[in-house]
Amino acid sequence: MQKLAKREEQIMQAFWHLGKAFIKEIIAELPEPKPHYNSVATMVRILEEKGFLNHETFGNTFQYYPIVTKEEYQKLAFDDIVRLYFNNSYPRMLAYFAKEQRLTQTELNEILEIIKSQKK
Repeated sequence: MQKLAKREEQIMQAFWHLGKAFIKEIIAELPEPKPHYNSVATMVRILEEKGFLNHETFGNTFQYYPIVTKEEYQKLAFDDIVRLYFNNSYPRMLAYFAKEQRLTQTELNEILEIIKSQKK
């Protein structure tokens, strides 16, 4: 699976939110300034070629839907961040967030509880 460009990711976020959608519905979900219909249609076709979307045909129009889940892409993107910025070390990444984000003891305890519950 490939990493997405910023606008591609915005389009996928819209699909993940809506599920099945036509191009006009996706454009409505995108931030201002709204891109031109043809630009979005081209990017949607590219996302389909990359294996992120598929479509159903209704006459002359296509309704697209995601075939890569948000969770699948999230894992790829997150693993990439950990590899590039934290030397593939989750403890370093957690230490960074604990220090730089000035997490409270309550927040740190919440993280520990989440980790413990995942091990069960």
